[in-house]
Amino acid sequence: MSVCVACKKHLVLDIDFSDDDEDTSMGGSSSAQPTKQVPDDVHLSCGCHFHWDCLLESYTIDSCPACNTALIRPTPNGGQQILCTLSNEGGVQENLDILPLLMEEAYLKAYPEETKARAFLEFCRAGDLTAIVEMIQDSAESEGDDEEMDEGEGEGEGQHGSTVDWLRYQDPIGDMQSGLHAAVAAGSREVVWLLLLMASTLDLQAFPPQVFQEAEVLGIMRPTDSEMEGKVDIRTLRDASGRSAEDVARENGGLWAEWIGNGRLVL
Repeated sequence: MSVCVACKKHLVLDIDFSDDDEDTSMGGSSSAQPTKQVPDDVHLSCGCHFHWDCLLESYTIDSCPACNTALIRPTPNGGQQILCTLSNEGGVQENLDILPLLMEEAYLKAYPEETKARAFLEFCRAGDLTAIVEMIQDSAESEGDDEEMDEGEGEGEGQHGSTVDWLRYQDPIGDMQSGLHAAVAAGSREVVWLLLLMASTLDLQAFPPQVFQEAEVLGIMRPTDSEMEGKVDIRTLRDASGRSAEDVARENGGLWAEWIGNGRLVL
C-alpha cells in the first residue's frame, strides 16, 4: 500500500465520533466504533501520493514538493491546471484539477484576514442567500465590539494595509471579481438585490416591494447615508478586464435582459 511521501503514514484519515453522536436514548452506550477510517489520497501526475493536509503544508504550486517534478499543465483553453486522482470519503475523482484549490489555500495562508471576504465571494458564486444574510447579521451583532477594538484589529487588515470590506471585496486571484459580478454570473437575482440594498446607493424606488418585505422579515436594514459615507458603491467595481456587473449581465443575457441600461448594475 502506498504511503504519504511527506509523513510516511498510510493514506487514510481517522474521523472521530463525539459523544453527542452516540445513541444513549435508552440509557445504554453506543456500539459504534469511536473512529472511522476514510481514504485520504492525493495521487499527483508525477506518481507521488500525499494526504491533502500534507500537500497543503508542503506544496510549491508549480512542482511536486517531494520529487520536484513540474505539475502544471496547459488546459485546452490556454489556462493552467494541476491534475490528480483524489480519493476521499466521497469516492474517487480522476483527472481532477486542484490548482484553484491550491491557489486559494496558499492565498489564505498568506492573508488569513481575508478568509471572511473570500467565503462571502463563494456564497455569491453559489447564490447562497441564506449564508450571506447570516454574515450580514453576524457583522451587525459584532459591530459594537469591533468599534471598541484598537485600530487595525476589526475585521482584519488586507494585503494593502486597509481594513477588509467584505461586501466590496474583489478577488485578487479571480480576475478581481466582486460579489456583484459573481452573483450576476450565477444568475441569482435574490443575492443581487440584497447586495444592491446593502452596498449601493441605488434609489429606493428602483427596488421591488418584496425586497424590503423580505429584508424586514430577515431583520436586515439598509445602511444609512452616514454609514455609506466614504464607501464605494458596489456598482462601480470592475473586474480585471474592466467589466462592470452590467457587462457580465449583458454577456449572460436571459433573465438579466431587463436589467441592462437602467442603472441597476452600473453607476
